Amino acid sequence: MKKVQISCFQHIPCNPCKFACPHGAIRMEHLTDLPEVDLDKCIGCGLCIPVCPGQACAVLDDDFTEKEAALSFPYEYLPVPVKGQKVQAVNNEGEIICEAQIEKVVTAPAFDHTNVVTISFDKRYAGNITGIRKI
Repeated sequence: MKKVQISCFQHIPCNPCKFACPHGAIRMEHLTDLPEVDLDKCIGCGLCIPVCPGQACAVLDDDFTEKEAALSFPYEYLPVPVKGQKVQAVNNEGEIICEAQIEKVVTAPAFDHTNVVTISFDKRYAGNITGIRKI
């Protein structure tokens, strides 16, 4: 099942993720509130990923395959990874958790230079991975 994960920690005036969600799954009562996700409404579309200036949105698919989970997240470094590439998956502290594989890289003009990278990795690490180590 695909669901958004938001790792937003700052109470600053910011809400593009709320308006990017076509299903109203991201709630914020006030402009400086941290976003909350209604998991019953979230379909994991990922439209919030490239619009978040803090790069705090990601989509976890914990049923990518029978043995693997997948995570889609923003990536603004160079070089841009390529499909099939092996990478090191990390947590929010930058600690290497496991090896992962690049499944997809989406670069769209509407994303304003933010690539959305999808990696796959062993399902037991789902929920612990937040990105990859810069290539």
